[in-house]
Amino acid sequence: MARYEKHIFACQNKREAGHPRGCCADKNSQQILDYLKKRLKELGLNSKVRANNSGCLDACEFGPVAVVYPEQIWYGHLSIEDVEEIIQSHLINNLPVERLMIKDKRFDQ
Repeated sequence: MARYEKHIFACQNKREAGHPRGCCADKNSQQILDYLKKRLKELGLNSKVRANNSGCLDACEFGPVAVVYPEQIWYGHLSIEDVEEIIQSHLINNLPVERLMIKDKRFDQ
């Protein structure tokens, strides 16, 4: 069996209520991951692209967040609609979605 061409991790970290950094779990990250997995399967991409949950990716202030490997492209403030754009543009056509990329030097390649 061939290895995956891309791997996308979606943060599912949950912090205590009122934490100053917030958390992805409180920003619909589970719905985003569920949608991502569903669409990859519907599109027949689940043998080429693997979607997984992750613990804290240390980008809480940008949540919900996801990162795509091997490119190391970080996406933040995601919505369901954004996930569809990432699938169509980045995961299928290898064109990262600039407007969704986290613009912070900690995430530069």
